[in-house]
Amino acid sequence: MKILLAVDGSSCSEAAARSVAQRPWPPGSRVLILSAYEGVMIMPIPEAGALPPDFWKQITAQARERAAAAVSQAEKIVRDASPTLSIDTRVVEGYPKQAILNEAEQWSADLIVLGSHGHRGLTRLWLGSVSQSVAVHANCSVEIVRERTP
Repeated sequence: MKILLAVDGSSCSEAAARSVAQRPWPPGSRVLILSAYEGVMIMPIPEAGALPPDFWKQITAQARERAAAAVSQAEKIVRDASPTLSIDTRVVEGYPKQAILNEAEQWSADLIVLGSHGHRGLTRLWLGSVSQSVAVHANCSVEIVRERTP
């Protein structure tokens, strides 16, 4: 079985990683831990002249570092609980909704697992829902893990 675990470093994605780690997957199962980050689009604005020349590159580099840290954290969770599971990792630049779907399609994933932030109302409207979009558009099964709140 090929499981794509999409993470972003949040407590919700940690819950998704724990969910994958705690299961007795069939022998030969593989996990691809993926995090996508959005690069910064440089837009010509007058105020931009006041910024350091490499400002946008630094912002993009920081986003990539956060994505890499999210992947490392999830890999540790899964590897510690399931040492026999085959694990690959990937950090990609792109809009998370589309990047997850593209990677799942290219890798021929059987299952996508990701966490849900549980945003409601206007926050959900403004931010969108990565988990909802993936669930609606994926060509394979999708599991959305919700973090239990006390």
